[in-house]
Amino acid sequence: MIYGYIRVSTDKQTVENQRFEINHFCERQEIVVNKWIEETISGAKNVEDRKLGKLLKKMRKGDVLICSELSRLGRNLLMIMGVLNECMNRDIQVWTIKDNYRLGSDINSKVLAFAFGLSAEIERNLISQRTKEALARKRAEGVILGRPKGRKSSKTKLTGQEKKIQELLEKRVSHSAIGRILGVHRLTVSSFVKDKMKDELYS
Repeated sequence: MIYGYIRVSTDKQTVENQRFEINHFCERQEIVVNKWIEETISGAKNVEDRKLGKLLKKMRKGDVLICSELSRLGRNLLMIMGVLNECMNRDIQVWTIKDNYRLGSDINSKVLAFAFGLSAEIERNLISQRTKEALARKRAEGVILGRPKGRKSSKTKLTGQEKKIQELLEKRVSHSAIGRILGVHRLTVSSFVKDKMKDELYS
């Protein structure tokens, strides 16, 4: 059996690009995907909690798992290596399109998979380290990062509800009742009226 595996981390990402890549590859190889597995989930999730985990359990010797790239299998080195190790031990092949890997149970595949996973992990660590160093440098230069202390966001849960709140207040509806109507705490209503609506109420 040939399985096509597609994973995106958010519903904003489209699965169509990955599907197109796999289909295009299969056409060139004159093979057909027998079953598609698609899921929208973070690669950081445990494999057992993903559709990929269920797929691996039912795959058999000689089956082929095709995905756009190895990073679709997991977010870090250990996760990717865990999937590849299971596949190789059970003689399941893993093919990738962008990376152009054909990983089986031979020693060359194991070395290649390890090298890929290690390089990906190192790159992520380097990016993280560069980010930390850049932030530290900005702090040393006196640059204020994030929202300045004491400054509140201009938007709140009640932003856009000014007209409705004003109508309720004119009907002498209490802050507690307004909070229940709008699904917020009465103190949120009181604070919003005091900080955001005082000009409108007394104009």
